[in-house]
Amino acid sequence: MVLAIGVRGVLHLLISVMFLLGVASTGAAQTAPASTPSAATTAQPPAEVRQILDLMQTPQVKEWMATQTRAQPQPTTTPAETGEVSALSELVDHARRHVEMVSDAAMAIPEEVASASDIVEREVAPAGWVLITTEVLVLFLAGAVAELLFRIVVPKPRVRQSDDEVMTVAHHATANLFYRIVPAVVFAAATLVPLLAFNWPPITRSMAIAIAIALIVARVAVALGRLLVALVTLPRADGERQVSRAKALFWFRRCALFVIYFAFGWAAIQLLVPLGFSEGARYFVGYILGLGLLAIAVEAVWSRPVEEGEHRSLTLSWGLTIYFGLLWLLWVTGFNLLLWIGIYAVLLPRALTVATLAVRSLHQAEAGLLAQRRIATVLLDRGVRAIIIAAAAFWFGRMLGLAADRMAAGETMIDRIARGAIGGIVILLAADLLWHLARAYINGKLDESRIDGAATDEEKARRARLQTLLPIFRNILAVIIAVIAVLMVLSGLGVQIAPLIAGAGVVGVAVGFGAQTIVKDVISGMFYLWDDAFRVGEYIESGSHKGVVEAFSLRSVKLRHHRGPLTTVPFGELGAVKNLNRDWTIDKITLNVTYDTDLVKAKKVIKQIGQQLLDNPDYSPHIIETLKMKGVEQFGEFAIVIRLAMMTKPGEQFVIRRNALAMIRNAFKENGIEFAVPTVQVSGEGHEAEARAAAARHTAQRSAGPEEPAI
Repeated sequence: MVLAIGVRGVLHLLISVMFLLGVASTGAAQTAPASTPSAATTAQPPAEVRQILDLMQTPQVKEWMATQTRAQPQPTTTPAETGEVSALSELVDHARRHVEMVSDAAMAIPEEVASASDIVEREVAPAGWVLITTEVLVLFLAGAVAELLFRIVVPKPRVRQSDDEVMTVAHHATANLFYRIVPAVVFAAATLVPLLAFNWPPITRSMAIAIAIALIVARVAVALGRLLVALVTLPRADGERQVSRAKALFWFRRCALFVIYFAFGWAAIQLLVPLGFSEGARYFVGYILGLGLLAIAVEAVWSRPVEEGEHRSLTLSWGLTIYFGLLWLLWVTGFNLLLWIGIYAVLLPRALTVATLAVRSLHQAEAGLLAQRRIATVLLDRGVRAIIIAAAAFWFGRMLGLAADRMAAGETMIDRIARGAIGGIVILLAADLLWHLARAYINGKLDESRIDGAATDEEKARRARLQTLLPIFRNILAVIIAVIAVLMVLSGLGVQIAPLIAGAGVVGVAVGFGAQTIVKDVISGMFYLWDDAFRVGEYIESGSHKGVVEAFSLRSVKLRHHRGPLTTVPFGELGAVKNLNRDWTIDKITLNVTYDTDLVKAKKVIKQIGQQLLDNPDYSPHIIETLKMKGVEQFGEFAIVIRLAMMTKPGEQFVIRRNALAMIRNAFKENGIEFAVPTVQVSGEGHEAEARAAAARHTAQRSAGPEEPAI
């Protein structure tokens, strides 16, 4: 096969030379003057040209040239029609050429193996098989021996137990992190030592580098897998686990086997390059090794663990089996774009899910590494997600042949789209990270500033203002980040955003004229918040609307009435606002006593009641000025009207007032002070019952207040 390919190349070269010679001779015959016979006889062709001419006269060459001439397609269409090749035809031709290349290379593998054997013999002969074999064994064993020594010197940390409790999960997680990662680092460093220390021959050095990379990748994959198993199976504060340990260990073993098999398969294919194997042969070996990856994936699908009480879905198992088989076929036929899209559709969501579970376990674990560290949790979670997605995007571009230097300097449409797409992914990931960090910080401040945990009035007022403003700021920040990110992505894709901004301004003006009420509500709300007119948790009255402020939006406020209904009031309809929960409130009480009452004694009794209220620990924190008698308000028709007053914190006057009235009633009764009530005296015989009835009606009317005016 190799000989045939060489002969075919020589013949192609001979045909090209003869074609050039023919063109040159034709041009010379057309341009040069006719030479004399003597000159023609003196210009003899060189010996090499005569050999080529003699070779062209052989029957084999003539037959081959005739075959090639007949095989040439005759142009039946115009050049424009020829260039209009469908994308499907190109894909089919690409697959056919790829399969033919691999199949032809498979036939030539025995010859390439023999050639590679000769290369190895020439490579190893100067140093000897014993030395090379010893160096390779040292390369394989150096990392394992160094890791074993490290584990002997640094024993595995244990979870210390006491009578009632176990050592905190934070220390346990830290020990796991240390004992999983550090030995892998020691293994990698020790593996690189023989690679750098020995004087490897050129081809053997390439092999050693591939083996070292495979060993390090396999060891790091095992370490990371064990660490993830330890993290996702950490118990939460309630003692439950997000993933069972049996399920985590199952997927760890399959994934570790997959990665180790892939790493050493990649190393084996890399070993074929310095041994002179053709590209088709390397593809063929890779496809054969890929059957092992397919077997690992199919076995994991059919033996995957299921929850208790559930049955393994045969439809899903067969679907995944066929899906993985199609991925292998796409790989064999050379459809790399579809192949990597299919791989990402399976691996990328799973990788993001596992990363999220690990970070969430650290955060939810009692006294965990990230417990009570909201910002660190978000930074780690979204940062890991961003790294995974960015790495997947760059690797996808690399697999499609889009090198970084080409994307940076290229001006073709594909280069611009690829550059803009990868840049857009990075921008969106950065915006996502920034938004989640800001939201976590704001949510943390909201949790820390709960009104019910305030110790002083000033602290309560400050927390109420934070509870009012921070949610609005969070919503505005989300809109700003989203708009800026979208504009940057469009700009990276080559879209001119200046017309978009100008158009948005025009649309904004038009919307402003068409939605004046909404604009009025938004602007009014901004000024209400600027003036600090009310806060979350305060009771306000505005026209016919009143209630406790529960929440805000950009254009409205939600008021909870004391009977339960929730009213959403646009800011533009509020008008003047009466805040009943700001600073302090004065409650006035009016009492009617008889004309024979000792006012000095009544004042002393009320003073004693005020002191009792101050001495009560339930009422004292809410009283600014205790209950006092202000004096005589007026002389009524049947009583002396006295006025009492007290100053309390907003909202507390109702409870204190009710208890104060009960205490006044009991104290007046004990001290002989009587409340005045209107009486009616009717003279005459036999009318005592009517008099008592009239007095009762008069008393009822006085207690009910004046009647509404007739309309």
